[in-house]
Amino acid sequence: MISVFIPPVLIFIFSYFKINKYLMAIIATSIIIPVIYIFFHPFHNSLFYVDKLGSFILLISSIVGIGVALAMISVDKRIEIKEKNIKRFYRFFALFWFGLIISILSNNLGLYWIGLELATLSTVYMIKVKATNIANREAWKYLIVGAVAISLILFGIILIYASAKNYLGENAMNFYILAKNTSLINHYMFEIGFLIASIGMFIKMGFFPMNLWLADIERAAIYPIGALFSGILESAIILGFMRLSHIEMDVNYSHLIVFVYIYAIFTLFIVSFLIYRSKDYIRLFSLSGIEHMTLISIFWVSGGYFAALLHFAAHALFKPALFLSGGILEQNKKYIFKGTLKGFKNKFIPLLISLLLLGVISLPPSPMFFSEIYGFKAMIDVSKNSNYFLLMILGVFLILIFLSIIFYKFVNVYQKALYEDGKEGEKKVYKSEILMLLLFTISLTLLLFSFDYIKGIV
Repeated sequence: MISVFIPPVLIFIFSYFKINKYLMAIIATSIIIPVIYIFFHPFHNSLFYVDKLGSFILLISSIVGIGVALAMISVDKRIEIKEKNIKRFYRFFALFWFGLIISILSNNLGLYWIGLELATLSTVYMIKVKATNIANREAWKYLIVGAVAISLILFGIILIYASAKNYLGENAMNFYILAKNTSLINHYMFEIGFLIASIGMFIKMGFFPMNLWLADIERAAIYPIGALFSGILESAIILGFMRLSHIEMDVNYSHLIVFVYIYAIFTLFIVSFLIYRSKDYIRLFSLSGIEHMTLISIFWVSGGYFAALLHFAAHALFKPALFLSGGILEQNKKYIFKGTLKGFKNKFIPLLISLLLLGVISLPPSPMFFSEIYGFKAMIDVSKNSNYFLLMILGVFLILIFLSIIFYKFVNVYQKALYEDGKEGEKKVYKSEILMLLLFTISLTLLLFSFDYIKGIV
């Protein structure tokens, strides 16, 4: 268990010396060994809860961390960045990773929040790695938004703890014991706490009313930061929502369905039109990440656990790969779509990026194609066996409309990137970037053969 914390600790220590990015990538890759061990050896105690759900999310997050470490090898060839800022990135990347591991594996609401807080504070400094006024401004913006979100989560956790304190004592902070004793807690107080904590989690994922802060930050920061935000940070947030909403299902399923559907679909409505108006790759990918988080939330509360987890894993692999590909696509021109898939000597690279662009909008055989099919099926199954038929049908109808807008935009972007003449010069691709793209492509392919395991997680 302790071994999973060794790679981030080593990266943190080595960040104070002359940086060897190849060594950092090797250390980051080594985390896969303890993660795989945890994956096959679940356990829980008062502080940590290593079940199939947590170990699966940790495995996916670790793959993203390895991909980011590979991309960092060539980052100074893409962006003008000083040695001291590269050191800063690795230092706070290690703290970020350390906090996320704590959150993902925690069995204690307080420990879960501490991990999130550590990840939030460390990302503020990582945003400032790109030494520009815009990056500094966005770092402060994130600090404010993150403080609001994390404060709401903390307040919600306090109320959840209070709802069960009289019956469970100090075990009221324990995820596992709370889930096993829902009949003993004060339902009214738990629901208020769950509502407040969920709003904090949704804000942290870019939901309404704070939809644009995430896109602004990821555009202002270096590409690996966008990959971390989209692939790892949201892992711990969505896991916390999954665990708490699973308890809320036993407390009052009707309230859960209505709250999540209204909040998520309204967010999807706003985001779909923001995506339609998007002018560059990074903002497009950022806003698309919010879209996928809304779908995961809806599928999960609808009982489509397999669909939600498959969609989560696919998104966590697709989106960082696309963010990190942004540096490759924008070598000669900034923030545009025209001709960006042209100018490569090695035609294998634009093919891989094309597959990622098309896969993220759920074209078969993308894992997202199957997750959406199973997700909509779960929504319809719930509607047939409950009083939510009209709500579900309306929800499916609205989601399909908004997804159609997003689908059109991504296809339009792909056509501009592939067919329009952007008068691009020759694009250079480094070996570490090829390895990064192969890592994500292989992981996504393996995901297609992991359906049976994912179905058995929850």
